[in-house]
Amino acid sequence: MATTVRRAVLTLPAAPLGPENPLPALRAPDGVHVLDERAREGLTRGMARQIGYEPLRSLLPVRILDGYGRPCEEREFESIVIENAHLRATVLPGLGGRVHSLVHLPTGRELLYRNPVFQPANFALNGAWFSGGIEWNTGATGHSTLSCAPLHAAVVPAPDGGAMVRLWEWERLRDLPFQVDLWLPEDSEFLYVGVRVRNPHERPAPVYWWSNTAVPEDAGTRVLAPADEAWHFGYERSLRRIPVPEWEGADRTYPLRSEYPADFFYEVPDGARPWIASLDAAGQGLVQTSTRRLRGRKLFVWGAGAGGRRWQEWLTEPGTGGYAEIQAGLARTQLEHVRLDAGAEFSWLEAYGPLAADPGAVHGADWAAARGAVEEALARSLPADRVEAAYEAWRGCADTEPGERLAAGSGWGALEVLCGGFTLPGTPFEESTLGEQQEPWLELWRTGVFPAPRRAAPPGPSLVAAHWRDMLETAPAEPLTEYHLGVAQWHAGDVAQAVRSWERGLALAPSRWPLLRCLAAADELAGDPVRAAAGYAEAFEDLAGESRGGEPWTAAEAALGREAMAALLAAGRLAEARRVWDCLRPALREQGRFRLLAARLLAAEGHVAAARRVFEDGFEIPDLREGEETLSEAWSSLTDRPLPPHYDFRMRPSP
Repeated sequence: MATTVRRAVLTLPAAPLGPENPLPALRAPDGVHVLDERAREGLTRGMARQIGYEPLRSLLPVRILDGYGRPCEEREFESIVIENAHLRATVLPGLGGRVHSLVHLPTGRELLYRNPVFQPANFALNGAWFSGGIEWNTGATGHSTLSCAPLHAAVVPAPDGGAMVRLWEWERLRDLPFQVDLWLPEDSEFLYVGVRVRNPHERPAPVYWWSNTAVPEDAGTRVLAPADEAWHFGYERSLRRIPVPEWEGADRTYPLRSEYPADFFYEVPDGARPWIASLDAAGQGLVQTSTRRLRGRKLFVWGAGAGGRRWQEWLTEPGTGGYAEIQAGLARTQLEHVRLDAGAEFSWLEAYGPLAADPGAVHGADWAAARGAVEEALARSLPADRVEAAYEAWRGCADTEPGERLAAGSGWGALEVLCGGFTLPGTPFEESTLGEQQEPWLELWRTGVFPAPRRAAPPGPSLVAAHWRDMLETAPAEPLTEYHLGVAQWHAGDVAQAVRSWERGLALAPSRWPLLRCLAAADELAGDPVRAAAGYAEAFEDLAGESRGGEPWTAAEAALGREAMAALLAAGRLAEARRVWDCLRPALREQGRFRLLAARLLAAEGHVAAARRVFEDGFEIPDLREGEETLSEAWSSLTDRPLPPHYDFRMRPSP
């Protein structure tokens, strides 16, 4: 059958994604994937250089997504289905271009871990992320800020004359456009994926890319890659070189033979064909391979311990099977960023498809023979020269202008292309995609004046790149302009100038709380928790007096209320923390973060039994952060009893 591309609707139980957090992300990104200095010993020179190259120090200009919940209701998702006689791929352009499903049609076998629900959780760099399928991670170490965001999508002629689906967006952490082209040649058992990241600027840029595939996991699942060594990274923040497959008495190529969540970055030899496969007890499963630009290969395991199992339940629904992740990236590890020169690009081709190999060899004690069996099966199914030929053929189509539009992404790319005068063949960022969030910045660019808001509302997103900062510095010094200028200066590392801008804006601001909150964050960074707590309290009081109905105001109250209570508790200002609690809308008090803050406040006031009852009554924190130990720490401060299993999200051994 000829390859077809069609629109479809996917219906899933889904938790609400909720609104963006309207407060600018002034705090540095979470340090879960930060490497301790002592762990850098023994790294290769190239790894050490790339680990030290431009690590992400700010999430700006991206906003945090933390307004999602847990209760699920049936919801329809727009999807794109690519199908030939062998495979059916279902793509979700509105959720980062995720490949939700890849079915081998002759057997009806699902090759991916297909999540039966849409349940956001706090794993992306900016919060909301969900598990399952194949995701495209770009920007910086971690899950992409586009995990739950829409991408542009269109039909493009494929290299073989059929139809190809192009996904593209402007990645805002590094200010780089990228594209992902997916197609199924008419008689192919492999889904081809062409990827390109471009740097249109006159300066080099750090690039990060890891394609992340969730695969089904059980006791018979083995993950194989062409390596005899790996770099192990756990949530203790240590990176160490270990043998493959056996380490510390267990064969770590079986995901359930580790106790705690961990990354295994395989040391694929230079010149070797890059691939990674996840095969079941019968030697069947999924293989991923690529051209050599995508050199890294990784296995992520949740492990068999209580915390890892709890996370798996949290990310899907109880009773479903577990999963592991097999990944492919530009560098050896995900702690590295790769330099992309001005005006240059990175591109490569990936292939995903079914694989079957002799189960006796795959699960035998001879690791070289097990790898060899997979390599031979892959060579028969998809020779390396066929992948190289497909890449060259795709490169000839990478600049082809898209045809029928299937989905629309954000307007940020259109704004940057207009401002920068960039020409990006194949990935048009059209002015028709500009929307309400881009409107004031478009006016600043065209007139030199940042417009006053038409109605009272929390400030819109800030832009922080150098060219926007320059425009704000020369614009009339209105309070909202000073607010955005301070955010841009903060991002640039100029804290003193940021504080001066916010203080100037505060003098005439009709709405004081956004500026007060920024100044409180500056006091916190400066190591003055008492002054910071007072600033957060004043900001929240001002917001509570100004707040109106509607989702943006509720989101602002929730975000600033959490910050204010946490700062006041840390400073020991319990009466003021109690006043913030008393001012919260009743619906906010029922949120998990506020239930935890209530327990901490009660304990600090001496009501330990009442604080313990908050835990005993039960609550959930939808945006519990990957690696966060808040629940176990709070529980241990209230009682010597074991942590209840439903609160056990620990991802490392106890210190």
